[in-house]
Amino acid sequence: MAKVDVIMPQMGESVMEGTVIEWTKQIGDTVEVDETLLEIATDKVDSEVPSPEAGVLVEILVEEGETIEVGKPIARIITDVGTVSESITANPTTDPEPAPTPSETIDAATAKTQQPDSQTISANTASQDNMETVDVVMPQMGESVVEATVIGWMKKVGDTVEEDETILEISTDKVDSEVPSPAKGTLLEIRAEADDTIEVGQIIAVIGLGDGVSNGSPTADVSSVAPPVTQLTKEQIAAMKPEELSAQLTPSSAVIASEIPREGSVGQFFSPLVRSIAKKEGVSAQELEGIQGTGQADRVTKKDILNYIADRNAGARESSLSTPFISLTRPGNYDPSSAEALSQDSKDSIQAGQLDVSRSPKGEVEIIKMDRMRKMISEHMVRSKQTSAHVTTFAEVDVTSLAQWRNKNKQAFQQKTGVKLTFTPLFVEAIIKAMLEYPMINSSVVGDEIHVKKDINFGIAVALGKGGEGGLIVPVMKKAQQMNLVGLAEEVNNVAQKARSKKLSPDDLAGGTITLTNYGSVGNLMGTPIINQPQVAIIGTGAIVKRPMVMETEQGDVIAVRHMMYLSMSYDHRIIDGAHGGAFVGRVKEILEQLDVHRDI
Repeated sequence: MAKVDVIMPQMGESVMEGTVIEWTKQIGDTVEVDETLLEIATDKVDSEVPSPEAGVLVEILVEEGETIEVGKPIARIITDVGTVSESITANPTTDPEPAPTPSETIDAATAKTQQPDSQTISANTASQDNMETVDVVMPQMGESVVEATVIGWMKKVGDTVEEDETILEISTDKVDSEVPSPAKGTLLEIRAEADDTIEVGQIIAVIGLGDGVSNGSPTADVSSVAPPVTQLTKEQIAAMKPEELSAQLTPSSAVIASEIPREGSVGQFFSPLVRSIAKKEGVSAQELEGIQGTGQADRVTKKDILNYIADRNAGARESSLSTPFISLTRPGNYDPSSAEALSQDSKDSIQAGQLDVSRSPKGEVEIIKMDRMRKMISEHMVRSKQTSAHVTTFAEVDVTSLAQWRNKNKQAFQQKTGVKLTFTPLFVEAIIKAMLEYPMINSSVVGDEIHVKKDINFGIAVALGKGGEGGLIVPVMKKAQQMNLVGLAEEVNNVAQKARSKKLSPDDLAGGTITLTNYGSVGNLMGTPIINQPQVAIIGTGAIVKRPMVMETEQGDVIAVRHMMYLSMSYDHRIIDGAHGGAFVGRVKEILEQLDVHRDI
């Protein structure tokens, strides 16, 4: 029997850990080589993890949501397909037994309900010892990613998986990804449930190599296992009333609850953990479909369903309470009864500076759970404000020459390069020229040291989704100082396309030294962007609008219509003082305004 570990992959130079988003294969599934086993996420990018071998997934060492270090095993796959079938599918038949007596019926029912206790979420140890297994490990999603969180499993224990077939999805603080099965076989064990964060390289599942398991294999979910029934003696049975005896034989509500399908009516995926919780808590399939998921592709996570259950229980408690209504008189009219009521009510009033959200009007607020990207943005922005001493400076820039040159050459530029000429590469080109004259802008703070970077790795803020509702991501153009205008235009287009199609790698998001954000794309004139840590500056460009401006000519002052734009820069006052930051912005303004209108493409 050959066991193969699936390891958390290295998804970038600085990524040290990854988080399991979701398993697309379950224990017992058959997998093919390079078939997606799971999705993982790092602080740089989300990615799928393929199976290193064909076989059966026999062990999952990292549950969904867990974060593990790079290089740690996250699952196991066995490559001996025949062994899996022989070891898992054994289901010997028995000869017919005589009709049992009533007391024997009780004993048999007891034994039957207790039997599934050995059928846990993983295959039994004896079965695994007799077969070849392959571990599925948390992959490395980037060099700096050391852990990842499981979003959800695409496969459940007992499912057959093909090599490279997606078995789960994982996420890191940078990206979400699918994890493929390293081998063809059967998913035997899942070790990381949804929302579990585990280190890269940790085992998150085990695959048994083979064509799959029979219906007799131990694949029952934990939630479907009936609770043990108390063993009754003949004397106890004789002394019990009929209704008491019936109660002993009636399965619990958790057992008889309607089955929750793996997929909802509109295609939502429900992980085994979510379905297990739903059964245990009496959440119907219809209720489950109505829960707004925060996982990958709006999937319902463990936190989502637990929050739903908590809200539902809280709502049931609140419905039993009543709030007294106090009638107030008009201003100026004194009503002793109202005053007395107000005086009594004031004892329970909220003190200044406190907020009791439970007293907010019901039915007037829509509660939207933050998705993972929104939580990441929130965390990063707050940390940046707490880290850097933010200062923002503005400059008004006359970009008439630049706008006219672009309009004149954009068609020829696209024909020559195949890329549209937007304003962004022109802005980036000017900023790079100024940064070469002001190297402190291209630095970072490390303790009590200032690290000045030799390469300009230019970050471009890209809004995702309609109206930016899908969040914000900042891919990085490496060594941008070596690119000409054509190269910058091609790279700006490339990173933007990859960001919007979710094809960024962890390295595409790492190592930025300066960031440009274009709030003018949505018509805003100016803004005060927040620094993208550990950088020390971020530049913003506003909308270009035509305005009447006073121009100095040889014949005197004249009023002319010009293309005007506000340029802003937020910088870290810990190392960049006002005069230096202002001088840099002024230099960018000069370069933009003094564009050579006769330059070649």
